Amino acid sequence: MGKAALGFRTHSGWAALVAIAGPPQSPSVVERCIIQLADPTIPGSKQPYHAAEPLPFEDAEKLVTRCLERTYSLAEEALRATIDALQTRGHTAKACGLLLAAGRALPSLAGILVSHAMIHAAEGELFRNALARASEQCGLPVLGVKERELYSCVEKDLHLSRAKIDGQLADFGRSVGSPWRQDEKYAALVAWLALTVGVKKSKVMARKA
Repeated sequence: MGKAALGFRTHSGWAALVAIAGPPQSPSVVERCIIQLADPTIPGSKQPYHAAEPLPFEDAEKLVTRCLERTYSLAEEALRATIDALQTRGHTAKACGLLLAAGRALPSLAGILVSHAMIHAAEGELFRNALARASEQCGLPVLGVKERELYSCVEKDLHLSRAKIDGQLADFGRSVGSPWRQDEKYAALVAWLALTVGVKKSKVMARKA
């Protein structure tokens, strides 16, 4: 079995997933998909803190908790399905790479709901935390990389110039076809880092509402 690593770039309610496998010096994209992290049957699940903002606090807390729990379930289901699919094609998932935000600390739910900026930050963290938790539940260590530091980490840890990085991304894109947007490119890079340099315990921790 060849080793593979998964990379994620999240948005509100979904994430781009790219899996990289093969020799670290010349890996290949072996999976590329979108995973859904919000349940459409739960109103407000794509932006639960926005949905909770106008509610009485007790109702807001219940909504956020319900959305968070469902998102955790969806993330784990998607990862297990991806891991199984890779296994059938001869690839064993060994690690995950996850793109992070700047890392601003979040207050309690009450503090989040009184700040529009915190609401946006909390929603981003919710979906990142769900993927980090799901990865760990699936036995995969997580490498967290701040998005703004992604290229510098690749240049340093993989010993590649920016031109070579862009060239490899173009090769990936040609091999799998469209869509090959920034989401997929960044997910591929963080997966490549996880595959090549290994992982350290992610600083992304599941936050309770």
